[in-house]
Amino acid sequence: MASLSRKFILGAGACAVGLYVAFLVVDRVHAVSTLRAETNAGAIPDVSVVSPHRTSPKVSLTLPGNIDAWYQAPIYPQVSGYVKMWYKDYGAHVKQGDVLAEINAPALDAEYAQAKASLASVMAKYNLASVTANRWRAMGKSQSVSGQSVSVANANEQSANAEVQAAQRNVDHFEALERFKQLVAPFDGIVTARSVNVGDYVHNGGGGLNATGSASELFTVADTDKLRLFVSVPEVFSYVLQDGMTAQVTVPQYAGRTFTAKYLTTSKGYDPNTRTAIAEFVLDNPGNLLWPGTFASVALTAKNTDANLYEIPSGSLVFEEKGMQVAVVDATSHVHYVNVQVGRMADSSTEILSGLKPTDRIINNPPADLLEGDVVHVVTPARGYNESGFASDTDSSDNDGDE
Repeated sequence: MASLSRKFILGAGACAVGLYVAFLVVDRVHAVSTLRAETNAGAIPDVSVVSPHRTSPKVSLTLPGNIDAWYQAPIYPQVSGYVKMWYKDYGAHVKQGDVLAEINAPALDAEYAQAKASLASVMAKYNLASVTANRWRAMGKSQSVSGQSVSVANANEQSANAEVQAAQRNVDHFEALERFKQLVAPFDGIVTARSVNVGDYVHNGGGGLNATGSASELFTVADTDKLRLFVSVPEVFSYVLQDGMTAQVTVPQYAGRTFTAKYLTTSKGYDPNTRTAIAEFVLDNPGNLLWPGTFASVALTAKNTDANLYEIPSGSLVFEEKGMQVAVVDATSHVHYVNVQVGRMADSSTEILSGLKPTDRIINNPPADLLEGDVVHVVTPARGYNESGFASDTDSSDNDGDE
């Protein structure tokens, strides 16, 4: 009886061991199978696809701009001397002819006095020569003197008169410089800069000298009742600059507020370094709300001249030696590279002139190691990930309505 019990226990233990071993084998086989399946699935890249869209009938772009005064004049001195007094500070509203500062120029005063004295001297000489010439002409009529003597007297009179004219011009010159001892506003506006103080030495044609020897202006006066807006427009979008167009302008200091600028003119030439053309707009500035030098964000909208083309996200383009390509997914989820001809390119989208069909499924941002004929797994991007503005392949309203 004891022998039977022992055999039963041993048999039960062997069965338990066998079941445990079988469990381990099955679990290992399952793990290997799962790993193989996950590895095979991981070898197929996940991609998101988009379809070409018809270009919008209007083209819109936002560019940086710079606001400048309608008129802006740096004021330099025309005489050398010391600043006696300045009268207009930063932000002062001035009228044309208002005195901004006065310059004390004793050397100029002395030269002016000398010029007037020289004029008086040559004037006295001229008067003497004129009297003498009149006497010689009277005697010449009676044949009392020779004709040569009369001619010499006339020449002396003319020479003295020329000296008077030269001296008078010199006096006029210094009189003009004397008026420049007062710096005046050239037009109605606002003082936007003042770089002068009482006692500063200034010289003819420039302000105070800095360490490099160059001169700076003493004042800057700007007319800000109306402003100029300058925008650098890329070459490929320069066609939007048309007479009558307007731009919506926003500035950092007035968030949520929009100003309207009217197109005025363009440079009609491109900068070879930036491939942009300068466009000038006019901006009304009631109450001088905007200041010169303000950075502006300028939104331009115009009619699209190529509204029948397709556009795709710029991130879908593949730059190859043979030209531009896009990666297209066929019905069997295989990748094929298609040559395309591109038109205007922007940061977010690019126009396609040829090479695509509206039903093509284009990979957005294709992986760099993706090869022709590879199998891919098309997935729908998480909400907020697809920021291209193009519908994914899973959307029901891709482009059917565009045909």
